[in-house]
Amino acid sequence: MIDVAANYTRVREHVAAVAQRCGRRPEEITIVCAAKTKGPELIRAAIAAGAMDIGENYVQEAEEKSAQIAEPIRWHMIGHLQRNKAKKALTLFTLLHSLDSVALAHALQRHCEQLGLTARALIEVNLGREQTKSGIAADQVEALLTALTDLPAVRVEGLMVIPPPQAHPEGSRPYFRALARLRARYERFRTANIDLRELSMGMTDDYPIAIEEGATIVRIGRAIFGER
Repeated sequence: MIDVAANYTRVREHVAAVAQRCGRRPEEITIVCAAKTKGPELIRAAIAAGAMDIGENYVQEAEEKSAQIAEPIRWHMIGHLQRNKAKKALTLFTLLHSLDSVALAHALQRHCEQLGLTARALIEVNLGREQTKSGIAADQVEALLTALTDLPAVRVEGLMVIPPPQAHPEGSRPYFRALARLRARYERFRTANIDLRELSMGMTDDYPIAIEEGATIVRIGRAIFGER
């Protein structure tokens, strides 16, 4: 039997310890509990232990679970977002971690205008240039940011990365460092709807390294909910 509450508490304490070791404040780092394939009862156990941020990979799965959970939590879209799901995603998620094209940004803008909403988003960057993963190449970030300056309802708050699989967690460090450098490079794009203050990076195996490299959001699944 998975003790989700104990697992979440353990992760939260470890995140705090790593942050303090790096001279950072623990409250600077948001733990998103990645709940793909996990049922509402496990999510409620995490919430009971203090979790406020739940990540989902699919719009339909999030819609089904959110209908069964009354607690006032924040839902995060951490998987690839298809344009035909963008409208529904806006009504479900507090933060979209996977903005990866001008076309998706325009779809979000259009739906925001229709619904009277603002889309909070992170740009997903495919630093490993993996064909099987979503995200834009690092050299396309500037063009996307430039396009976003004309889309006021899409509020871009930072960057996200999922490194290629590594034999050892330390192998993720160059990707985390590269994302932090990208944010520093494009901080000049500070407009009414762009402020790159967030770095969403790090999962169960490598989140301590991500925190060392400046992560403000870590996405933890297995360490909290057990294997899928």
